[in-house]
Amino acid sequence: MKTKAIYLAFLGVLLPLHGFSAEVEEANSDEIQASLEGVEIISARVPLTNAQSPRLVTVLTAQEISASPIHSINDLLEYAAGVDVRQRGEFGVQTDISVRGGTFDQITILLNGVNISSPHAGHLTADFPVSVQDIERIEVLEGPSARVFGTSAFTGVINIVTKKDKDLSAHVYGGDFGLKGIEASNHFLGISGKNGSFDSRISGGYSGSDGATPNSDFTSGRVFVDGDYQGVNASINYQFGYSYKQYGANTFYGAASTDQWESNEKLIGSVSGQYTVGALHIAPSIAWNRWFDHYQWHKNSPAGENYHMVDTWSSALNSWIESDLGKTSFGFEMRSEGIYSTKLVKPMETTDYFNVRGHDAVDTVQYRNSANRTNVSAFLEHDVILDRWTISLGLLANMNTALDSKWRLYPGIDVSYRPAQSWKLFLSYNKALRMPTFTDLYYSGTNIVGTSDLKPERTSDASVGARFRRQGWQAESQIFYSHKTDMIDWVIYQSEPDGKTFRSGNFSLDGYGVEFSGSFMPQEIYVNNPIRRIGIQYSYIDQNIEYSQPIISSKYAMEYLRHKLVIQADANIWKGLDASVSWRYQDRVGQGNEPYDLLDCRISYNFEKHRLMMPKTSIYVDCSNILDKKYFDYSFIPQPGRWIKAGVTFHY
Repeated sequence: MKTKAIYLAFLGVLLPLHGFSAEVEEANSDEIQASLEGVEIISARVPLTNAQSPRLVTVLTAQEISASPIHSINDLLEYAAGVDVRQRGEFGVQTDISVRGGTFDQITILLNGVNISSPHAGHLTADFPVSVQDIERIEVLEGPSARVFGTSAFTGVINIVTKKDKDLSAHVYGGDFGLKGIEASNHFLGISGKNGSFDSRISGGYSGSDGATPNSDFTSGRVFVDGDYQGVNASINYQFGYSYKQYGANTFYGAASTDQWESNEKLIGSVSGQYTVGALHIAPSIAWNRWFDHYQWHKNSPAGENYHMVDTWSSALNSWIESDLGKTSFGFEMRSEGIYSTKLVKPMETTDYFNVRGHDAVDTVQYRNSANRTNVSAFLEHDVILDRWTISLGLLANMNTALDSKWRLYPGIDVSYRPAQSWKLFLSYNKALRMPTFTDLYYSGTNIVGTSDLKPERTSDASVGARFRRQGWQAESQIFYSHKTDMIDWVIYQSEPDGKTFRSGNFSLDGYGVEFSGSFMPQEIYVNNPIRRIGIQYSYIDQNIEYSQPIISSKYAMEYLRHKLVIQADANIWKGLDASVSWRYQDRVGQGNEPYDLLDCRISYNFEKHRLMMPKTSIYVDCSNILDKKYFDYSFIPQPGRWIKAGVTFHY
C-alpha cells in the first residue's frame, strides 16, 4: 500500500502535464500475461510452454522489437543482457554473437527451431534471410544445451521466430551516409478445408549504404518464404531463404589492409512435420544450408583472395509419448558438414577440381581443397510436468567422424519450481562438447595459422535462477558457474619466432557470472499512464583462463564482456506519438578494449486507420549514438558515430 501511495502521488504530478486527469484506472493484464506464459518456447525436446519450461528463457517480444531503435536482428540482441554482440559494421555486417563469456563459434542460432549455424566460422552465422520486420519474437537460452539442440549448442541457443500474420506490409527507410532500404511481406496461398488448412508467407528486402566509416559501404538483399499445413492428426512446416551481402571490410581481418572486401551468400531450406497416433507424436525433419564466401585482402586484387562453399545436411526424427508419468522423448539426428575452398582445408585430387560457384563465380578460379565430417546423435529425455514442478532429465550420445568415431555421453538435468503464481525458480546442470570449425583447424593467412590437431571443446555448466512476474512488474536473475577444458582460441605464443603470428590452440578456464533484468510496466496497473515500460538489465562475468604455455595476445577468449548495463524506456507522448530511449554501457577485458556507453532513441507516430481501404501507417525517426561517441567493438575497427535514420511502414 505504501508503494502504491507513492506512485499515486507521482502520477498526480506527471499526468496533468501529459494532458490526462489525475484519475487512475487499474488495467487488467491477465490476458497479456497468459499469452506470454502460453507460448511454446525452446527448452526441451518436447513442446513446452513458457510456464512449463524447466529453464530460464529470455523472450524478446514483438512489442519490444517494434519500440526499439534498431534496424537489424544483430542490433536488437545488443539489448539482451546475457548476449555479447560484436559488430564490424552496421546493419548486421560481419557480426559475432556469443553468450556467457563464450565465443561466436560456441552458440547455436535457430530460425524457427532449425539450426542455421555455420561449421566454417561463426562470423557467417548471423547473416539472416529475414529482417526485424519479420520477427514475432526471439528466444535466448543461456548455457549448454547439447542434449536438446546438438553439440554446437555449447554456451547457448538463440531462436528467431518469424511472424505468421496475414497482413500485406511494406517498409521504406533511409538516412545518413547514403542509407536506403525497402522491405515487403505478404500472405499468399491460404487454403482452408474440412481436412485441414494451408498458409504461406513471403518477404523480401534490399538495403545499402555508402558507409559511416572508411571502406564500410554495403549492399544487401534477401527473400524468405515459409508456410505450414495443419491437419487433423498431422502438420507440416517449411521454410526457404536466400540472402546476399557485399561490403567493404576495412581492417576486418588485420590492420595491415584498409581496403579489404567480402561477400556472403546464404541459402537455407527445411521441411519438418508432426504426426500423432494416440499418445505417440512423431516429428521428422530435414534441413539444408549453403554458404558462399568470397574474400579479398585488397579489393579487386587476386592477392589474398579466397572462395569458399559450405554445405550442411541434417535429418532428424524426434518422437515423444505422453503418459501419467510425463512426456518421454527419443530419437536421433545426423548432420553432415562439408567445405570446398580455393585455399582452406585439405588439398583435393586435381581431377576433382571444379569451378567456384555462387553469385561471384568466375570461370578462371577453381575449388582445390575440401573437407567433410558427419555428426550423429541419439537422445533420450523424460519430462515430468506437475502443478508446481517441471523436471527434465536427458542424455545425448554423440559420435563425430572427424574426432575418433567413438560414442560419448552428455547428460543434463533442468528443474523449475513454482512456489507461488508470481514466482518461478530454476536449477540446471548440463555438459556439452563442440567440434572445432573448419577455420579453427585449417585457416592460413597473413600472421594467422590454424592447427589441424585441435581437441574438441568440453564444458560442464551449472546455473540457478528465478523469475518474478505480477501485474506491472517482471524480474529475472541467474547465477552460473562453468568449467571448460580444451577451449579454442587464437593466440600469439611467447615462443613465436616473429612475435606476431596467431595460432589456434587449446586452453582451460573456470568462469562464473551474474545476470539481472527487471521491467516496470505502469500501463498494466494504470491504463492512462504514458509510460509503457522501464527496463534495466545488468550482467557480470569473470573468468580464470589457463594456457598450456605463455602467450602474448589473444584474439577472442580473453576479450569477453565483463560488465554490461542496459537501461530502456518506452512511452506514449501524445495520441499516436511514441518515444523510446535506450542507453547501453559495455566494459570488455583485453588490451585496447576501452569501455564505452551509447545512447539511442526512436520517435514514431502511428496514424489512425480512418477508412477500410487505407493502410495502417507508422512513421519513425531513429538516432543511434546520439552523443556521437567514438567506440570500437574490436580494438582496431572504428564504429559509426551519430547516425540518423527515418522510415515509414504500411500494414494492410
